Amino acid sequence: MVKIFLFLVMFALTVSGFTYIIMYLNLLSMGYSFTDYLSFIFKRFECLMGIFGFIIINIMIFMGGDCYDIHI
Repeated sequence: MVKIFLFLVMFALTVSGFTYIIMYLNLLSMGYSFTDYLSFIFKRFECLMGIFGFIIINIMIFMGGDCYDIHI
């Protein structure tokens, strides 16, 4: 039950974080270079939440657990 709750929380963080990353793509149309864009993304907390949530979700899916867990 804890694993499901943690998965849902990390999924919400991932969705909100990647939403901000996509929204900040408008900086490229305003004249920022791609390296400036990446440095801006890595400085923003909400974007780091998306990256962190994505990593934790992948760890939770691919790490083993009980024999009743689903593995891909």
